[in-house]
Amino acid sequence: MSTIRSAVLASGNPGKLRELRELLRGQIRLIDMRELALVAAEETGSSLEENARLKAFAAARQSGLPALSDDSGLEVDALGGAPGIYSSRYAGDDGNARANIRKLLKDLDGVPAGNRTARFRCVLVLAIPDNEQAPLIVEGVWEGRIAERAEGRRGFGYDPVFLDGRTGKCAALMSATEKGRRSHRGLAVRELVRALGRRGAGAG
Repeated sequence: MSTIRSAVLASGNPGKLRELRELLRGQIRLIDMRELALVAAEETGSSLEENARLKAFAAARQSGLPALSDDSGLEVDALGGAPGIYSSRYAGDDGNARANIRKLLKDLDGVPAGNRTARFRCVLVLAIPDNEQAPLIVEGVWEGRIAERAEGRRGFGYDPVFLDGRTGKCAALMSATEKGRRSHRGLAVRELVRALGRRGAGAG
C-alpha cells in the first residue's frame, strides 16, 4: 500500500473532498467518485467503521482502483452520543446541514455550556480492489463542545456550532490550515500517512 499515489474518494460530499484533497496534498491524489459515475453504497452499518468499510470496498470494486472512505460523526454527550452515525441526516434523509444544526440546537436548548461537551470522530478506510491486503483503518477524534448559536461561514456540516476544546474557537471561523491541524479529519489523515509508511517499511 505504500506505493498508492491515487485513490477514489468514496463520498459525494464536496466538503469532505475539498478537505481531504488539501490534507493529502502531495501524498495521495483523490478522484471524485462522481467523475467515474460510481454508485454510492448504502450506509447500513451500525458504526462509523462499518459504514466506512462498506463505502470503501464498494468504490474499490466498482472502479478497480484503491478507494478511500471517510465516515464521520458528531457525538454529543448530553444527547447520549447522538447524532453519531446519523449526523448527516439528523433532521431528515435529505441531509440538509442547516436543518441538522437547527435540530441540534433545539435538542440542546437549556443545556448549560459545561454540559455541552461533544466530539467529532472520523474513521478512514483505505481499500484495494482485489482485497489481497487487509484495509487500512484509522481514526481521529476532535474534542470540543456545542455552541449556543451558529457562527462563521467556513467549513461545512456542524462546523458553525462546534467549538474547539482547547481554544474555544468555532470551527467555522478557522482557516483550512488551522482546522487541519486540530480536526478529527486532519488527525485521521496524519495517522493514515503514518500507517502507509509502516506498511511500506514492513513489506521491505
